[in-house]
Amino acid sequence: MHAICETCGTQFTATTQPDRCPICEDERQYVGWRGQRWTTMEGLAARHRSRLEEDAGLFALGMTPPFAIDQRALLLPTDAGIILWECVPLVTSDGVAALKARGGVDRIVISHPHFYASMVSWSEALGNIPILLHAADRDWVMRPAPQVEFWEGDRLALSDSVTLIRCGGHFPGSTALHWRDGPRPGGALFPGDALQVVMDRRHVTFMYSYPNYLPMTAADVRGIRERLAGLRFADVYGYTWGRNIIGGGRDAVDASFDRFLKRVEA
Repeated sequence: MHAICETCGTQFTATTQPDRCPICEDERQYVGWRGQRWTTMEGLAARHRSRLEEDAGLFALGMTPPFAIDQRALLLPTDAGIILWECVPLVTSDGVAALKARGGVDRIVISHPHFYASMVSWSEALGNIPILLHAADRDWVMRPAPQVEFWEGDRLALSDSVTLIRCGGHFPGSTALHWRDGPRPGGALFPGDALQVVMDRRHVTFMYSYPNYLPMTAADVRGIRERLAGLRFADVYGYTWGRNIIGGGRDAVDASFDRFLKRVEA
């Protein structure tokens, strides 16, 4: 069984415990307080199960009890096919069955390396479907596989209404997904951690490292603002359960840009 880091939830090619987790040793993440520790899919299944619920009108997939970063994946039934946005460490028969019952998944798209998780195992369980990542983050793929595809540049249109935007800032390839027509009228932005919905659920913030409280530079934030200019969206879906801005999302993001830049440029 492939090794999985207990702190970030990333699955590795290695079937024996690696010496280190480069993702956790990077200053954007951290090595667990008990030192580097590893598990496997079997180990996770013995202590956790899939959390299968709706989150703000979308089917979502996570883990219970929470594990590692505790992100959840969202199923997006778009005109670009059915997309699994983000990924989680634990693959279960219940999770696979729930996705297949909703039409299956055509493609996995992931915002940045902290959420790569067990993406290859999920792809295999869903019929070896493609996994789309930004090429700027290719060095962070800890389990390379033929299913992994890389895109380049600042924008990639997957359909008339679904566009990937390279935001950068958190990671060079940090990606947001813009769904112009869904899931509710007004559309939505799925920003991963390039813009993170904060606890008041009225703003987003911009951090190079969230656990270590290192803010992005003003230049990075202005760059994100430029890349998102002109996009309309009513909702912003954050990285984990309930961390969403439902209604007024565009105004909330614009106000957050102003608030953040006022602080860091003062």
